[in-house]
Amino acid sequence: MKSVYLLTVLAPLIGAAIAGLAGHRIGRRAAATVTVGAVALAAGLSLYVLYQHVWGGAPVFNETLYRWASVGGLHLEVGFLVDRLTALMMVVVTSVSLAVHVYTIGYMHDDAGYQRFFSFINLFTFSMLMLVMANNFLQLFFGWEAVGLVSYLLIGFWYRKESAIFANLKAFLVNRVGDFGFLLGIAAVLMHYGSLDYAEVFAAAGDAPDLTMNLFGTEALVATVAALLLFIGAMGKSAQVPLHVWLPDSMEGPTPISALIHAATMVTAGIFLVARMSPVFELSETALSVVLVLGAITALFMGLVGLVQTDIKRVIAYSTLSQLGYMFVALGASAYAAGVFHLMTHAFFKALLFLGAGAVIVALHHEQDMRRMGNLRRYLPITHITMLLGTLALVGTPFFSGYYSKDVIIEAVHYADRTGAGFAYLAVLLGVFITALYSFRLYFLVFWGEERLDPHAKAHIEHLPRYVLPVMEWPLIALAVPSVIIGYFTIEPMLFGGFFGNAIQVLPANDVLATKGESFHGPFAFGLHAAVNPAFWLAVAGAVTAWYLYVRRPDLLPGINQRFAPVIAVLQRKYGFDDLYNSGFAGGGRLLGRGLWRVGDQGIIDGVLVNGTARTVGRVAAVIRGFQSGYLFHYAFVMIIGLLVLLTVFVGTWRGWF
Repeated sequence: MKSVYLLTVLAPLIGAAIAGLAGHRIGRRAAATVTVGAVALAAGLSLYVLYQHVWGGAPVFNETLYRWASVGGLHLEVGFLVDRLTALMMVVVTSVSLAVHVYTIGYMHDDAGYQRFFSFINLFTFSMLMLVMANNFLQLFFGWEAVGLVSYLLIGFWYRKESAIFANLKAFLVNRVGDFGFLLGIAAVLMHYGSLDYAEVFAAAGDAPDLTMNLFGTEALVATVAALLLFIGAMGKSAQVPLHVWLPDSMEGPTPISALIHAATMVTAGIFLVARMSPVFELSETALSVVLVLGAITALFMGLVGLVQTDIKRVIAYSTLSQLGYMFVALGASAYAAGVFHLMTHAFFKALLFLGAGAVIVALHHEQDMRRMGNLRRYLPITHITMLLGTLALVGTPFFSGYYSKDVIIEAVHYADRTGAGFAYLAVLLGVFITALYSFRLYFLVFWGEERLDPHAKAHIEHLPRYVLPVMEWPLIALAVPSVIIGYFTIEPMLFGGFFGNAIQVLPANDVLATKGESFHGPFAFGLHAAVNPAFWLAVAGAVTAWYLYVRRPDLLPGINQRFAPVIAVLQRKYGFDDLYNSGFAGGGRLLGRGLWRVGDQGIIDGVLVNGTARTVGRVAAVIRGFQSGYLFHYAFVMIIGLLVLLTVFVGTWRGWF
């Protein structure tokens, strides 16, 4: 199996190297063939790995492949840990990546950076696989930073576009804040548990659950400090409040990137990290409560911002923020399996929604404002149907994948006995209504109502090359299938059948899924349970409200907008986070730097120390130059004056005058 794991990881890396280094020589078609083939191979091997670990009896693989360096007793290594959690993540990463690669053939068909784009997305797949397959913190950090680097390159792919460059710089800087905490967390783990290897760290943490450290003069639980610092890294990568501001702006990149990185895979790295670190997080009630509350805040308040967005991609982006909040809520409630389950189902239907939005954008010649769409089901029937299925999955329609994963999270929080659980339960319940409202608002504005296309967009959609939409629609169909059915077939083994084994560890007192499992009687009965489930009726209320306001009575909207203008203004300003960061931190930093430059650099260093010293030397030299006339009588006069001064001092000292 070791060769299978290596080939799975290396195939996308080789594809990235060929497309990136020789793309212009081999041509567009060959570059696309190589990179799509590489990811298809990785996806096929990932499915084989999952099959072997679930049904084939393959043991957990945990081996070092390469030792980079040894410092004392510390070994810096590259190695793989492949268990069922890893295998599931490998399948999610490679399958969504494959759909995005195929979709890109159509979406980027006339872009000058065609080969470069394929190289980047292959490189991203390699980086993400290195992250999820790591068996130690060093390799984890490598994959963590590598996906951040590729994200930076892809968000700013259209580097001549000023807004794209601003967005990728913003993503880079915000993630550096999270990564600083992440690096401190790794340092705390190494310092107190004595290793970077997962298995050794988990064993050391379990052996000393009450181990403390001195922090700012107080005793703090090592597990709490390490977990919170690692969670800061997860907050940055998975865009949780207050480190969420980069993700909506990342929509400046091409739409396939929105699906691959910012909906289905990279932003879920933080979810995977917390689930993988469950043996450490379980030792700290404080850390779990922080995860729970921040996830609930993100789920509720980012969903509200999605209600006022008019850009089709940004609505889905804020939906991603909200759904990531749901996943963290599950992790904070110790329902790690539920969080990973929602990660999997969400990856498919959110990638579907992003790619569907991309099909709409391409068809309308890069129009993204939903107010200039309407009635597109007439022109894009397959996109319409698949996006409807994705929307139904997202809002939690019974028997769709999103229903199973989201409803389990809501019930897990309801059962949780932890600080912040009451607030979190209320937040995720309200979030169901909000999710349905903004999701169906998007659906009705884009595909129903009156046609609001401008003549240029209408001409473009009617004369779009025939091959473009089909190559983009096949991935939509492929993603729609798991969006509908995968939750039904996987909820029982993943949540109540011990699917993850020892990959996820939960203390018996915290196992809310075990409590829920006592009343679970199969996926069909769970779907029927929606009839008495408040979350289902909240979703229905949100969908009906959207239909009434955006299809039946759109004339009511101006009055509603006027009445709630202050609230809408707050939501449109995204609660002021961008203003705080742009004007406060970034603007304040520039102002401080400008002040230090003018006062410190120009005024003191250049003005006084450097130029001032030079001017002083020049003035003294000018005075001294006056004595260097070259006339002998001038020098004799100075010597006589000097002699008189010396005699005066000598006589005065002898006489006691001085």
